[in-house]
Amino acid sequence: MGKVCVFFAPGYEEIEALAVVDLLRRAGIDTDMVSVTREYEVAGSHGVTVRMDKLFHEVDFGATDMIVLPGGMPGTKNLEACAPLMEALDGFYKERKCIGAICAAPSILGHRGMLKGRKACSFPEFESHLEGAEVTKGPAEISDFIITSRGMGCAVDFGLAIVEKFQGREAAAALADKIIYGHYQERL
Repeated sequence: MGKVCVFFAPGYEEIEALAVVDLLRRAGIDTDMVSVTREYEVAGSHGVTVRMDKLFHEVDFGATDMIVLPGGMPGTKNLEACAPLMEALDGFYKERKCIGAICAAPSILGHRGMLKGRKACSFPEFESHLEGAEVTKGPAEISDFIITSRGMGCAVDFGLAIVEKFQGREAAAALADKIIYGHYQERL
């Protein structure tokens, strides 16, 4: 079924993080919200504080199938400044395990050379950071084991793309239908 960890740093974009968690849990995908700080509560860029399931040191990366990085500022910078998370991200890339990033967070992947030769998207102001990628304007891009998305307005597309990666297009389409999200159907 898959195990997904969504990483939260102070200043994360609330909709991008929580919409993904909600959709994955609705799909029955085991999903943990993980703080990269030493606190279980993390405040988003708009002052919404959420209690996490785990602290970073509690994550079993060997049992984790996907790392998801929400965007937001300064959340994206705080994620990128977390050396243990970047080490785990590099390991996932090397092992070709699933990685997802939305809004400003795909810039982290670009900075680490993970997008070379791939279709990828991000918030428009961060497209120049997608080093070596074929930049698209799609709401979400699945490029092998890496999924990127443009921003808050595409958070549902991003979450559904992750569901599609783990459970297939039919499951993602069924979930889109269940939540009354017709836009996703247009992709099929």
